[in-house]
Amino acid sequence: MHIESVKSLFTIFTGETNYDAFMPIINLAVSETEKMLRTDADTEDVRLDFLCAAIANFRLVQIKSTKDRTLATAAGKVLNSENNSGTLKYAEKLMCDYISLCRDLIISDSFAFIGFGKGDEL
Repeated sequence: MHIESVKSLFTIFTGETNYDAFMPIINLAVSETEKMLRTDADTEDVRLDFLCAAIANFRLVQIKSTKDRTLATAAGKVLNSENNSGTLKYAEKLMCDYISLCRDLIISDSFAFIGFGKGDEL
């Protein structure tokens, strides 16, 4: 994996321009990706950069969604935010797409937790 490429892709996926602030999340994603690799995987394969950035994006969206469960209106009322659920689902789909793209490089049961639940939850 190429960390500079992962940072650039993370910026594209998240829209966050200061990726340095999110290095702990990027480093976590690198670690997760490395643990998924098959022993014979080509670690220079560019698809792994995309997978790593997609995992980092998913982790960031998870963190943000836990903070943004509610929205306050100008009148002070609090509304539930439905956007967070949709954003989290899109981030999960993006990550799953890259997991699928890398299926010949990774051990597939590493992300067995994805898909549990009734469909409304993650």
